[in-house]
Amino acid sequence: MLQVNKPSSEINRDYSEAESSPAQTLTSYVEIIRRQFPTIVAIVSACVILAVLYLFTAAPQFTSTASMVIDTRKVQLFQQQSVLGDIAVDSATVETQVEILKSENISLAVIRDLHLIDDPEFTGAGGGALGAVLDFVGSLFSDGHAPSEFEQTRKALERFEKNRTIKRLGLTYVMEIGYTSKDPRKAAQIANAIADAYIVDQLEAKYQATRRASVWLQDRIKELRTQASAAQRAVVDFKTANNIVDTGGRLMNEQQLAEVNSQLVLAHASTAEARARLDRMNNMLKQDIPDANVADALKNDTIVKLRAQYVDMASKESIWSTKYGHDHLAAVNLRSQMAEIKKNIQDELKRIQESYKSEYDIAVTREEAIKSSLANAVSESQLTNQAQVQLRELESNAQSYQAMYDNFLQRYMESVQQQSFPITEARVISAATTPLIKSYPKSLIIVGAALFGGLLLSFGVAMARELTDKVFRTTSQVEEQLGTNCIAILPALAATGSAAPSPIRFGKKKSNPEPDLLRYVVDNPLSRFSEAVRSLKVAIDLNSIVRENRVLAVTSTLPNEGKSTLSTNLAQLIAHGGARVILVDADLRNPSLSRALRPDAKGGLVDLVAHKAVLEDLVSLDPQTGLAVLPAGITSKLLHTNEVLASKPMRDLVALLRSKYDYVVLDMPPMAPVVDVRVTSSFVDSFVFVVEWGKTKIDVVRHNLRGAPEIQDKLLGVVLNKADTKLLARYESYHGRYYYQKYYARYGYVE
Repeated sequence: MLQVNKPSSEINRDYSEAESSPAQTLTSYVEIIRRQFPTIVAIVSACVILAVLYLFTAAPQFTSTASMVIDTRKVQLFQQQSVLGDIAVDSATVETQVEILKSENISLAVIRDLHLIDDPEFTGAGGGALGAVLDFVGSLFSDGHAPSEFEQTRKALERFEKNRTIKRLGLTYVMEIGYTSKDPRKAAQIANAIADAYIVDQLEAKYQATRRASVWLQDRIKELRTQASAAQRAVVDFKTANNIVDTGGRLMNEQQLAEVNSQLVLAHASTAEARARLDRMNNMLKQDIPDANVADALKNDTIVKLRAQYVDMASKESIWSTKYGHDHLAAVNLRSQMAEIKKNIQDELKRIQESYKSEYDIAVTREEAIKSSLANAVSESQLTNQAQVQLRELESNAQSYQAMYDNFLQRYMESVQQQSFPITEARVISAATTPLIKSYPKSLIIVGAALFGGLLLSFGVAMARELTDKVFRTTSQVEEQLGTNCIAILPALAATGSAAPSPIRFGKKKSNPEPDLLRYVVDNPLSRFSEAVRSLKVAIDLNSIVRENRVLAVTSTLPNEGKSTLSTNLAQLIAHGGARVILVDADLRNPSLSRALRPDAKGGLVDLVAHKAVLEDLVSLDPQTGLAVLPAGITSKLLHTNEVLASKPMRDLVALLRSKYDYVVLDMPPMAPVVDVRVTSSFVDSFVFVVEWGKTKIDVVRHNLRGAPEIQDKLLGVVLNKADTKLLARYESYHGRYYYQKYYARYGYVE
């Protein structure tokens, strides 16, 4: 069933695309890819071809890698701490060593050791076709003088750093040194040279630092030796000035005070002992005869013998007195002897008493002498205490200077040893070897990158073309942008010469290809063009159910969009079907249809409107189709063609044609240049709007239809003309020619 046209407000509104679902979005992208498929294929193919050409022209490069580790378990040759101090190896230290490896100092050392400024790879062309071109271009702008050694070195350094890669492997202490060169052996040689130059640089840095430390230590040792000697002399001079004598690490007055104090303690003990003996002796003198314990304690043989005699005589006297009586002569003699012995004992005890008393007096005198000496020593010690404070300070300074001197002397000896045997924490764990496989260019990666980049670029170009393609190409664009039906899509026709041109169209035979296009539906009835015109005829007939649809006007936005070709073929198709049809050339500004069909006509539409002729004298019939043709007539002197078309005689003429013919087809002028079309809306039943496929801008068509609402109300639909069928198949697959061609192939299908 025919779709009724949307109201004019749909055309006047600014079209805003509705929010689409993800499936619709994916479908739209697929449609874009399908429409732009040749562009995508061309761009991707060009990228792949460029990649392949690059692979064939680029010089192969080889990368060799050496590995170096910063060993935290450094071997100390002399088992002693470094003079400069060992820095803990952490992440920052490793990164610092990586930057040292990248420094110009290491690079220049390698360039100098391997004489790379004499290598063309470093100072000549860049290599390959591109390098040769760049070198040639650079020579054109050079001043002609030979580069200096400094310039060659800087150029070699630039290329050296460009081809060198140094990185740390993860969080380890391992550094990877890589170099890329056209010669695999050279790549391995340079990578190993970088590692060797780094180790030599580290050793040289440590040697220089140790040497500078040794020089500084020598100067410092001399200064400390002088300071230590001066401090020691100050101690000696102070002791001499203050009569301080040091004996065995102690001052003499201190030692003397200690000795006198010890002697005083001993003298006091001797005095007490002598006093005790004297007191005991005094107690013994009070006894007549000392008892045996006292006698034994005295250890005096005389007293012991006398006491033994006395005891023996006392025993005898007691016996004789008892036996012979107290006054017996023998007893008296014994008592006389006993008295004599007792007197002797007392004399001996007194002698001992005098001896003890003498010892006691000596002990007391000695103790007093020692006390006097102690008092003198204490007095002298008190006098030297203040001097000892300053002495200790001087001795402390002397000891400090001496310790510093000894320490620096030891460090100096260590620095001399380390200067003779420098060591470094870095060592090579994997030397670079000659690579067997090129590292660049990698064919698969480059081709894959070219393919991926080509896809991205092509898709971007496709999207750009879609966004900038502001023309009509599909029926959906017509319906969405204009709010009306797209009745048909007419393929572009290739003009071919006619073997027997119709006498209606020619007064004489001409080599103009246009008549063949104007009779295309007659000459090629099974073509796709003819089938599209038939679909237009069906739309006209179906629209007649809604309203009368006998007077048809064919117009366009711009000239040369094919409206005249469509109006002629439509009229011939309807007439060839048996209907009475008249084709009127109403383009009074440019009657191209009259020039093509009736070049010899002396009158036409203008004469009928002016009542200068009758219809029968001006109408010509096509004997093959029965189509009646009314030319425009002489229009070169008309200034206001719109007034002619809007006049009452024009409306009367159309009414006359309506009564005589089944269909009246008016070939109208384009809307953009002139306003003639708008004045015919009063007597035209339906307008057929022709838009050139892929050329006429959407904004131009929308602007013209917005400005002509009277035409919008009677607009039958839009016909897309001059469509490229090959491109159209990518824009609307269901309008493709495959099924139509297959169906009509047996009948002599013509495109």
